[in-house]
Amino acid sequence: MISLALAYLRDRPLTTALNVALLAIAVAMLILLLQLGAQASERLERDGRDVDLVVGAKGSPLQLILSSVFHVDQPTGNVPFAALDLLRRDPSVARAVPLALGDNFRGYRIVGTDESFADLYQTRIAQGRGFDAPMEAVLGASVAAQTGARLGQMFIGSHGLTTDEDGDHGHENAPFTTVGILEPTGTVADRLILTPFESVWEVHGIKHDHDHDTDDDHDHDHGDDHEGDEHAHEGHDHAEEEEAASPFVGASGQSPRVLQARSRVLEQELTALLVTYRNASGAVRIPSLINRQTQMQSAVPAVETTRLLELIGASFDGIRLFAWLLTATGGLAIFVALLNMARSREGDLALLRVMGASRVQVVATVVMEGVITAALGAVLGWIAAHTLIALAKSNFATLADLGLTAWNIMPAEGFLLIGVVGIGALAALIPAWRVYKVDPARIMARI
Repeated sequence: MISLALAYLRDRPLTTALNVALLAIAVAMLILLLQLGAQASERLERDGRDVDLVVGAKGSPLQLILSSVFHVDQPTGNVPFAALDLLRRDPSVARAVPLALGDNFRGYRIVGTDESFADLYQTRIAQGRGFDAPMEAVLGASVAAQTGARLGQMFIGSHGLTTDEDGDHGHENAPFTTVGILEPTGTVADRLILTPFESVWEVHGIKHDHDHDTDDDHDHDHGDDHEGDEHAHEGHDHAEEEEAASPFVGASGQSPRVLQARSRVLEQELTALLVTYRNASGAVRIPSLINRQTQMQSAVPAVETTRLLELIGASFDGIRLFAWLLTATGGLAIFVALLNMARSREGDLALLRVMGASRVQVVATVVMEGVITAALGAVLGWIAAHTLIALAKSNFATLADLGLTAWNIMPAEGFLLIGVVGIGALAALIPAWRVYKVDPARIMARI
């Protein structure tokens, strides 16, 4: 019966191809939505799992989270280096991880940080050692695998966070040395190049001797030094006037505005701070203090991620509805094709009955046509979906940064394929019932 059903399908190639194509497109859309939704949600949750708060420059909170936690967007700006010490002195803060961004190597972000980053993402050294000095770099597992880098190799970072930045130039004067390679973590750390944050300052000609109170440190390599000092001191004087009014005071007795002014003098800045609370009181007190009393902003990854997934989910729901409508259209097309087949081939089917075929066998032939058509569409759609993910991952940096896996098979896909095959079988039931009721003697007499 299967060979006969295949012969009938080959007899009308255009109709069969159209039905298969409709179902393949629908299945591909459904699997893409399933894969993108599940993998993106899982990855976002894993990367931001232990980050309770992100502190950065004023701007979009979502952009701050995307750039600092997931590393798929541009930063909102910089924050004063003094904010790191200020947060670490707060009794409600268990951990504050500094991030200094700005450069990349072959599209992989170079992240200036310190040993607290390893604690946050539970990274382990697979080869070599961790960084101990500026311009030493530790590569994430994916970076090492894709670039083929080995211990001891030197490389030059390029300005910007992606390889297609306008005016992308390497910092030949400040090469990095690979001293370690991380074990795979399944987090964003696999796609980063880690180095002390002083490295980022050194690459851009900023001193990093940490002496915030000496006037000798006011010289730097960018712009007019005297003009920079003038503006910085103006900010410092203004900050001193507001010091008494600010309740957000560090252990040094200086307000954030004073610390920000002094940090601007030295140009020692960070891109963002990843904060983990020690207790629940920090979640109530720290965000409001940062947002109201400083020129920085705070963003909660859990809140912004939920908002992002809701926005994406609304779009996904519309596309998913369209895909199921397309699936139903494919099933309807199969129904119409088989119904027309049953009418046009009554003589052939009656002849099969006369030659000894039972009613069940003839009916099974019709049902098999619907099942085979649906199965072909389902398999082709499944292959197309995973192939598109692989192509998108290799051609779009943002999708690659999300760490999508092209051939990650999910159990839900099996149920989806079974459902599509079921639609094909269901579409064949009415034509099959029509064949079942055919009287072979009457048909043969009419012929």
